[in-house]
Amino acid sequence: MVDFLALPPRTTKPRQQGLTHVIDTGLSTVEAEGLMKSAADYVDLVRLGWGSAYVTEDLQDKLDRYRAAGIPVMLGGTLTELAWLRGRIPELRAWLEELGIGHVEVSSGTVQMPEQEKVDLIRSFADGFTVFGEVGEKDPAALLAPYRWVSMIKSALEAGASHVICEGRATGDAGLYRPDGEARTGLIDEILHEVDANQLIFEAPQKHQQVWFIRQLGPQANLGNILPGDVISLETLRLGLRADTLGLFHRRG
Repeated sequence: MVDFLALPPRTTKPRQQGLTHVIDTGLSTVEAEGLMKSAADYVDLVRLGWGSAYVTEDLQDKLDRYRAAGIPVMLGGTLTELAWLRGRIPELRAWLEELGIGHVEVSSGTVQMPEQEKVDLIRSFADGFTVFGEVGEKDPAALLAPYRWVSMIKSALEAGASHVICEGRATGDAGLYRPDGEARTGLIDEILHEVDANQLIFEAPQKHQQVWFIRQLGPQANLGNILPGDVISLETLRLGLRADTLGLFHRRG
């Protein structure tokens, strides 16, 4: 399509900036195929939320739809936490290899995992997988000091994580956010002061959170926990095709 509006430049896939990390909350295979037909160019990674992959009967068929569109898939970090808790990490690893999944998330937002064991787990997966570490608590009442966020992010990256996902939950009311969904701006500023934004993915499921990050970081902000139905909406925000960001990128003449 001819770009007669001179839209803001967007990196092309495989992207290193401006990642859109989508959460599949239990789509059917048909729905996943529909998402790929309408929005595959805007999706950089799909995470099968929580432990949903474990109870999806047509899992391989759905993975095939994503794979055919060139979209990497990752299982939810909660599944990794549970496998660690039950002493089943070797079995999880074997299952990922059987499914042909090359990405894995290592988090500790639900299970109390000692920090060193989490770092060791990232390092153990990094020899054969692309690892995404996650930092932050899922409990809105559990506040992690900014210096701890920074320390844990740096430890995950040093252990071999490709990116670190900053927790916001699928509801956008914990971790980076207050219970009302507003960003903890001081926390985010401190993280960005210490860590390159290109190594981070900020979970931002709510539209006003996506707008906030685009205003702060531009269209190349790495955003995660994007619902399937919001993928195209987010792309319009990145390009100034929606009132919330039009004035950021476009001027008369």
